[in-house]
Amino acid sequence: MGITGVQLFSLPVSDQDRARDFYVGVLGFELVADTGMGPSMRWVQVRPPGGATSITLATWFDSMPAGSARGAVLETDDLEGDVVRLGALGVAVDGEVPEALWGRFVTFADPDGNGIVLQSTS
Repeated sequence: MGITGVQLFSLPVSDQDRARDFYVGVLGFELVADTGMGPSMRWVQVRPPGGATSITLATWFDSMPAGSARGAVLETDDLEGDVVRLGALGVAVDGEVPEALWGRFVTFADPDGNGIVLQSTS
């Protein structure tokens, strides 16, 4: 096998503009692409600054309704600061910051309800 990494994965959203604004404006991701894919479809791709893996904000998967994704894990080097920043921007972070053997984490959802884990393993 010649697999060298994960290029991208898709998150199901209902409104690509709203999702793009959340991932770029709230989470600080880079907008990689926002282009038409035909008369009624767009390719909206975002990624963390300098990240190797991107996310497509997809509306076209019937088998993946908006908000149905769970388990996207984002790594941070400032968990406490990010929790404060998310709260100031109106993002509801679930509970306290638990300690695990491998690090600390919190969970929250994007505007469609896709579940996201924000963790610090350092």
